[in-house]
Amino acid sequence: METIEKALEFEKRKRKSLSTSDRIKISREAKKLILELNQIYKKKKDEQIMDIMKRLTAIKRKVEKRLKGKPLTA
Repeated sequence: METIEKALEFEKRKRKSLSTSDRIKISREAKKLILELNQIYKKKKDEQIMDIMKRLTAIKRKVEKRLKGKPLTA
């Protein structure tokens, strides 16, 4: 379960004062981990894996929201 360990380690990392390139790397890494976990989940149907995927998705969304910036109002 090397992928699960990587995902748990990824969750614990600090994400403050990141550059744009760091945010892009984090987003890509999160996507990669989520897809790998999804393959495992399809075989085992373990709820803990689903919970990890949900937490990683939340982190990914936060990072991507910051990358896209604030929407302009009309």
